[in-house]
Amino acid sequence: MLDARLAKLAGNLLTYSVALQPGEKILLEFTGVESSLAQALISRVYEMGGFPYLALAQPTLQRELLLGLEEEQARDMARWDLARMRDMQAYIGVRAGENTNELSDVPGEKTRLYSLCYTGPVHMEQRVPHTKWCVLRYPNYAMAQAAGMSLAAFEDFYFRVCNLDYAEMSAAMEPLKERMERADAVHILGPGTDLRFSVKGLPAVKCDGKMNIPDGEVFTAPVRDSVEGHITFNTPSLYQGKTFEHIRLELSAGKVTRAEANDTAELSRILDTDAGARYIGEFSFGLNPFILQPMKDTLFDEKIAGSFHFTPGAAYAEADNGNQSAVHWDLVQIQRPEYGGGEIWFDGELIRKDGLFVPRELQRLNYREHL
Repeated sequence: MLDARLAKLAGNLLTYSVALQPGEKILLEFTGVESSLAQALISRVYEMGGFPYLALAQPTLQRELLLGLEEEQARDMARWDLARMRDMQAYIGVRAGENTNELSDVPGEKTRLYSLCYTGPVHMEQRVPHTKWCVLRYPNYAMAQAAGMSLAAFEDFYFRVCNLDYAEMSAAMEPLKERMERADAVHILGPGTDLRFSVKGLPAVKCDGKMNIPDGEVFTAPVRDSVEGHITFNTPSLYQGKTFEHIRLELSAGKVTRAEANDTAELSRILDTDAGARYIGEFSFGLNPFILQPMKDTLFDEKIAGSFHFTPGAAYAEADNGNQSAVHWDLVQIQRPEYGGGEIWFDGELIRKDGLFVPRELQRLNYREHL
């Protein structure tokens, strides 16, 4: 019997997140071994009068493929999959891989080649701006272990955050969106962090369950050349199969001029992927009241209550500061007291202190209101 929580999730994804309409084509892309959500989605798509298309991938096979990847091969793969993506009106991507470090020993030049020749054209240039899309994970033992929970406890947590009332959250986000769009000067302070930039003239975008599940952020982008100062991230980040910790960036005229981490050489190689990788494409508040600790999964970690993320690489079309890159790397700093605290100021007004919003009209978004 289908878990009622799973049926609810499939319904939410199709009716709310991608708003599938009769006659529309949707690509359901699953990475890993999970099948119950795939079955629920396929069945529901047919019920709604849509046409489901299925793509399956295995991280172990992806690793083997990347180890010998050549540029012509990557461009061939992109050309074929780009034609398919152009034919879709919607996309749902589900990752259920057991080993998040499966790609950790793939040489950096191979992952960068794949990013430039495949991920960029197929996903960043076609899927993101031209389809109704949503990406999510599916609970398994690896995710439960990363979160420090039993599988049963993690499943309860997963369905609580994924089946959140995102329509209600969207309404609570509106005053923050409006305040961000009125802002010019942003000043962020915290341990190892003193950062200034402008967001003047750039739109703010609510992430309210339409593109990511779980969701819960409002993002914009800095004026490309305005970022000055330094920032230290207190959340580990898994990127291209490798875990990075203690990342510290120094920026001048918008560009990362110095970068340090537990693997500084690999960090620098990623930031040298292309001309835009050393500039910032996104600044965002994390707002999901039920996500409180990092688990080295960006889809969850970037939504952590009381956090913000700052993103080397490409800007999204919805808040486009002109920066283009094959890289889009959401790096997270948590500002709640147990993580060292911190402050975010807009035009001299204290907006958030130690993870809690200060202006009365924003306090509905404080995680303590929901716990």
